[in-house]
Amino acid sequence: MDFIWILVAFLCGFVVKQLGMPPLVGFLAAGFGLHAAGVQPADSLDTLADMGVTLMLFTIGLKLNVKALLKPEVWASATVHTGLWIGLMLSVLMLAGWLGLSHYFAVPFHTQALIGFALSFSSTVCVVKMLEEASELKTRHGKIALGVLIIQDIVAVVFLVASTGKMPSEWALALFGLWLVKPLLGMLLNRAGHGELLPLLGFFLALGGAELFYLVDMKGDLGALLLGILLASHEKASELYKALMGFKDLFLIGFFLSIGFTALPTLDMALTAVIITLLLVAKFVLFFALLLMFRVSGRSSYLAALALTNFSEFGLIVAHLSVEKGWMSQDWLVIIALVMSLSFIISTFAYRKAHHYYALHKEKINRYERAGAHQQFETPRGAEVLVLGMGRVGKGAYQTLRPDYGDKVWGIESDPERVAKLKAEGLSVVLGDADDMEFWQRVCTQNIRLVMLALPAQQEILGAMDMLSLAGYQGKVAAVARYDDERDALLELGVDVVFNFYSEAGSGFAAESRHLLLAD
Repeated sequence: MDFIWILVAFLCGFVVKQLGMPPLVGFLAAGFGLHAAGVQPADSLDTLADMGVTLMLFTIGLKLNVKALLKPEVWASATVHTGLWIGLMLSVLMLAGWLGLSHYFAVPFHTQALIGFALSFSSTVCVVKMLEEASELKTRHGKIALGVLIIQDIVAVVFLVASTGKMPSEWALALFGLWLVKPLLGMLLNRAGHGELLPLLGFFLALGGAELFYLVDMKGDLGALLLGILLASHEKASELYKALMGFKDLFLIGFFLSIGFTALPTLDMALTAVIITLLLVAKFVLFFALLLMFRVSGRSSYLAALALTNFSEFGLIVAHLSVEKGWMSQDWLVIIALVMSLSFIISTFAYRKAHHYYALHKEKINRYERAGAHQQFETPRGAEVLVLGMGRVGKGAYQTLRPDYGDKVWGIESDPERVAKLKAEGLSVVLGDADDMEFWQRVCTQNIRLVMLALPAQQEILGAMDMLSLAGYQGKVAAVARYDDERDALLELGVDVVFNFYSEAGSGFAAESRHLLLAD
């Protein structure tokens, strides 16, 4: 059976990718299709799904700054949104039941409240997947979205404790001692090297953290998250994150497939799910309004709210528990599974066009900002060459050009922490987002001759090209690529030079070594 679901998942993912859609849409379809065909899920599928979510929480921890959770735009937005959303859902479900839109809406008040609570959460899996594809985990809106998700996870733990009546063990207090072993974990990470031991250590820490929390009757995913947070400041945290990325994405396929195996919807269930899915608009408006209220800029509020506009896998946990307790019918478990699947698809499509839409309608979006909340830009004065993305490749390009062109070369980086670090090293770097139309409009009024896109993701490079075009940029563009097909696609879009740093690394190596022959 393992081969069957792997085959079907691949075929569905492959087909939707050729249609320009994200593969996860195909994985969701594969799960429902296999269920409809009568295929029974193997135990290994649930194991893969659980492992994928655990690894994802661990990798989130590796990228997380705990201080971000203490900001009111994070914790207050998350908690207030939950309360407002439950109130809205109660009103909608009561009205829908009174109008007779579906007999499924005719449920008791406590069931309506549980449905509202189950759908108040945003999907950690979906949001992180979208932000990773766009390389936006470290941006302002990315950090806000991640912070809200973690606050929601904490609310989830409180609900599970209250609903099951199972309090954490008295040994849970011993978990505070994990901070004492942080130096030991750092030493293990240093000594693991760069080979196969590094991802194996990541598995050990992620799964070990989850098991520790399970042992004291707490949510295991939070244990994986905490272990990731402990290592977030380590110099090898980024390398460990990259080492686990492929494994995490592979195991998460099991998660998307498992959704389809929850249950099969009838036509009435599907219609009910469609009605509820329409409320995604209200979920976006609530997040957008709350973030603006806490003085977040219009762009960051819009992007964070759009990323969070989906329904969470935690809804299935709430529904499943409610069915076991007799608080909700089995049919609602199916409806919530379908609603969640539809929200994943809609959210993924909408976010891919988010920056382009903002570029076209930024005046309308920003008019709702509070006074002084609009993002301010530091201008790279006298710049003629801009290097976007100051990672290893971008920083290397900057340092190579700087001796010849001096102050005409500037770096652009979207991660505020990295900007501060590079400035401390004496580099000319400003904070800016490649997908931000306002940034390009400000920068492109200068005499920029060359833009070098040293960005880690193809999607981010394509977004930057879109913004450059809309901003009317007339200079030269250089970009990096990992594969020949990506290189060809960028050349077709009008990029002047594309450097494939895998296939062309040998040329650079030879150029650096040529002087050794001349010395003889």
